[in-house]
Amino acid sequence: MSKNVKAAIIQQSPLPLAITAGIERAVGHVKDAVEAGAKIIAFGENFLGGHPAWLEHVPGPSLWDHPGTKELHALLLKEAVRANDPRFQQLQWVVDIAGVVVSIGGHARVRNSLFGTQFLFRPKAPVLVHRKLVPTAPERMLFGSGDGSTLDIHESPWGNIGQLASGEHWMPLTRAAMHHSGEAIHIAAWPTVEDISLLASAHYAYEGRAFVLAAGTVQTKEDLIRGLAQAGGERAARELLRQLPDGVLQRGRSAIVAPDGVVIAQAGESAEMLMADLDLSEVDRGLATMDIDGQHARPDIFELRVDRRPRKGIVDHEDESEAA
Repeated sequence: MSKNVKAAIIQQSPLPLAITAGIERAVGHVKDAVEAGAKIIAFGENFLGGHPAWLEHVPGPSLWDHPGTKELHALLLKEAVRANDPRFQQLQWVVDIAGVVVSIGGHARVRNSLFGTQFLFRPKAPVLVHRKLVPTAPERMLFGSGDGSTLDIHESPWGNIGQLASGEHWMPLTRAAMHHSGEAIHIAAWPTVEDISLLASAHYAYEGRAFVLAAGTVQTKEDLIRGLAQAGGERAARELLRQLPDGVLQRGRSAIVAPDGVVIAQAGESAEMLMADLDLSEVDRGLATMDIDGQHARPDIFELRVDRRPRKGIVDHEDESEAA
């Protein structure tokens, strides 16, 4: 197996709110990346559903019982991805045929709650799901917090592949758990790869001795209004989105970072496909000087315990008197 693999970041505009149509759009972008020779393909955070910009740029939606917030929440519950979602079949088919790995962020529904989620599509294998452990401040009005059951990696022919979303890259214990899994390639999904986001991504690459695909998204006010119209949004939701600042809300700036922390490819602020050839032999060479899970660890002093059990909130115990 060659130690070289081509990676691509799809820095494109999503179709916010209209997730069914957004999946179809994503499939087209994946096909383009496959034709360009990519084997590992990454999208930015919440490409399916869009970043909830109204919670970040407009103060009113944070008020209790805001009608626009409620309408948008109900719409996203209806549109959100569910377990074994049949809408993913077309994307899975492309992944199976092309033998590629695709990471894409989106809104997932578990029971009656929404979660910011990273989906990792693998050839002829179930989708690997990661739910964001701690949503950022505005997102907490929309998303629940994930648990340790979705901290996992994919063992690909090119090396272990993992994924996290935005602020998780500033969580030291989360990073330690992921570094322990021996990632060779890591997808860092962001709304926009700001300077501080790129710093976090480069730090992750250097600390974990892994290639990092820091994937951002391009999104405008007009994208949100267009997606709402396609998803069938109501009046209060439209009035809320019209209060957003005009123009660009997310500016991409995706980057691909080598295991030594050096940026080897960087995108601008408009839609594009960013590509780079990854020489995975750099991972092992880099471990000679930095092995955070090995020679630079001190298990005699520090111990990290990770609870990987799914946390559903309710545990049903059989009545012992009836069992007797």
